[in-house]
Amino acid sequence: MGIYDRDYYRDEHRGFSWGGPRTIVSSLLLLNVLIYLANGLLTPPSGQPGDLGQISNALAFTADSLSLTHPWLWLRLLTYGFVHAPPPQYTHLIFNMLALWFLGRDVESLYGRGEFLRLYLVLLLAGALFWGIAAKLQGIDGGTLLGASGAITGVVVLYALNFPRRMLLLFFVIPVPAWVVGVLLVGFDLYGAIALRQESHVAYTVHLAGAALAFLYFQFRWNFGRMTGNGRWLRLDRLKPRPRLRVHDPEPEEESDLNEEVDRILEKIHREGETSLTRKERRTLETASRQYQKRRQKSGGK
Repeated sequence: MGIYDRDYYRDEHRGFSWGGPRTIVSSLLLLNVLIYLANGLLTPPSGQPGDLGQISNALAFTADSLSLTHPWLWLRLLTYGFVHAPPPQYTHLIFNMLALWFLGRDVESLYGRGEFLRLYLVLLLAGALFWGIAAKLQGIDGGTLLGASGAITGVVVLYALNFPRRMLLLFFVIPVPAWVVGVLLVGFDLYGAIALRQESHVAYTVHLAGAALAFLYFQFRWNFGRMTGNGRWLRLDRLKPRPRLRVHDPEPEEESDLNEEVDRILEKIHREGETSLTRKERRTLETASRQYQKRRQKSGGK
């Protein structure tokens, strides 16, 4: 079985690692929690309507942040995704981070650390732009946008598209395929955007923007780490030559976890380039190469 005949995914989660490379998911989770704690402990809300705490106030996004005369406010197109509703609304942060932790790690393993970070930030950017421009066009003061929900929705949709048959626990109780979770999530956001828009403080349109971008990303096989000569975001694997790097594939009875890991690493090189490899992955390739060479020598190969 060769490299192009396999599922290029391995369930390999590093989690929180202080001694080695930390995953982007764990770094994002840690950053969100630290900002939440810093806002609550160092600059707590005063209790006045609209006051989220000084840190959250400075990072949250409003339609006025799109002002052409104050371009430094454009940073809020990203920073809003790292602040959440202050206590006692803990669930805003908790549910976002749980979804990121349980589903985001698989998506990161599939696309790679660098591309996952780019994707996450673009999801935040798209959600804020859609929400802010819509508010401007409608002449609505708009209120304040905060939270990672738009990007998290995109991550959930990408998970459901890439692993549709994988079983998840809905409400931590009911086992359902991942595609059902994706459909229910998008359906609920559509209902909320249409029927609950005037009654809820939830930015359903931001969620839908994240879901739409994730679908396009999957459908057209985009890769934000690469751009074509005319500047469009694009990466079509079908149009690219297969990688020259090949590793001898042993007999079927000799296939092992090492061989599967090698195929995953080769696909990562094909997708992101050799510079994306970690030291551990490089060591794995070196180890596999030595083992394959020994086998070839024993069999009389050159």
